[in-house]
Amino acid sequence: MSTAVLFRNCRRHTCHYSFNAAVIFSRRLFIAFLALALLGIVRAAVAAQAFIIVDSQTGYVLEEQKSRDKRQMGSLTKIATAMVVLDWAEHKGGNLNQAVIISPQAFVGTLENNIGFQPGDIIALRDLLYAALVQSDNIAAYTLADYIGSKIESVAPVASGEKMSPVDVFVGQMNALAKQLKMERTRFVNPHGIDQNVKPMPYSTAEDVARLTRYAMNKASFRFYVSQKERQIAFHRGGHELRYLLRNTNELLGTHGIDGVKTGRTARAGDCLVLSANRESEIIKQGEAVSIFPRHIIVVLLGSPNRFAEGEQLIARGWQLYDQWAAAGRLVNPKKML
Repeated sequence: MSTAVLFRNCRRHTCHYSFNAAVIFSRRLFIAFLALALLGIVRAAVAAQAFIIVDSQTGYVLEEQKSRDKRQMGSLTKIATAMVVLDWAEHKGGNLNQAVIISPQAFVGTLENNIGFQPGDIIALRDLLYAALVQSDNIAAYTLADYIGSKIESVAPVASGEKMSPVDVFVGQMNALAKQLKMERTRFVNPHGIDQNVKPMPYSTAEDVARLTRYAMNKASFRFYVSQKERQIAFHRGGHELRYLLRNTNELLGTHGIDGVKTGRTARAGDCLVLSANRESEIIKQGEAVSIFPRHIIVVLLGSPNRFAEGEQLIARGWQLYDQWAAAGRLVNPKKML
């Protein structure tokens, strides 16, 4: 074969290979742009009025949207209610097996009674906690506040000199907890989060609810309550024991590593949701040194039109951001810390 023929073949092959390389590069570039576009779609699809994604271990904010805007939070309030109860039991020696009587006042303005409680029913504080956290029962939350408020001292003086009701005392403790946790844009006015015909109006922010959730999820007892998909409780009425099977209102519980936390809904608040999710701890060895990094994120959505679909999206988004943050050395910006 002549040199000219060899040269022509070489040119043809070179062009062929160059063309293939260009096609492969174009495809990869297209895939990269498509991935970025899809990522943008996922973020844009989150229509919640406010949200935040936080690393639970450090309080580092991975992503947020209007997380400092004051909004109603509905039954997310019951996270604070439960923490006042659990802190009282831990620090004041309170007995959660104590049986209490549900008063008629517990039914005033509570809107729903899915469990079917009646005034005079006798039930243990522990079962009231399950009812409030698992099935988000308002009567249970009020009864907890009524009983425990009668056992603790007021933390806020009353300017008028009037005596505070036990529920008012309890709500004072909720606001004291908020102050302790630097929840500076939060006001609790009742133990269940109802905002209909209520003055002054309760409010919080996605950022503040994330602070509260970090605190709550550090307590093993709280983690256990909110991790229950179902729980049977018992109460007494007229000398007879009645049983009821609670079902958790958090539809995502047990999926994608989600181990809690709480739903909320009112007409003003819209649909709200707090989720926590875990992965196995990351173990990094450097010579003889071993570092263990717990992997746990918290997502808060306020005012969502589709809280479970958006919550699922934000959990996936949160792990993506977490992995990027971890790969970069887990550096934290003090301005992005809770």
